Amino acid sequence: IGVGLVGFGLFFILFGILLYFDSVLLAFGNILFLSGLVFIIGFRRTFTFFFQRPKLKGTSFFFGGVLIVLMRWPLLGMLLEAYGFITLFR
Repeated sequence: IGVGLVGFGLFFILFGILLYFDSVLLAFGNILFLSGLVFIIGFRRTFTFFFQRPKLKGTSFFFGGVLIVLMRWPLLGMLLEAYGFITLFR
């Protein structure tokens, strides 16, 4: 279930980008991606991954970007998410 949710989340994110940053598709993709991640590695591991002290900057930008996308500012939200994603996984 988790891999399917992550796959659909990535599909909706890419499809939302192809349709000129459609905010509904991007928001739906973000929600599916994060819920799939929780299903794959579990709630506790997801929480401990995102909220480690050295990763708080990346986490804040990533979740801030998700929040901005949900508030229907898709371009700014995706830029913040991308920066947060790069900061989290470097």
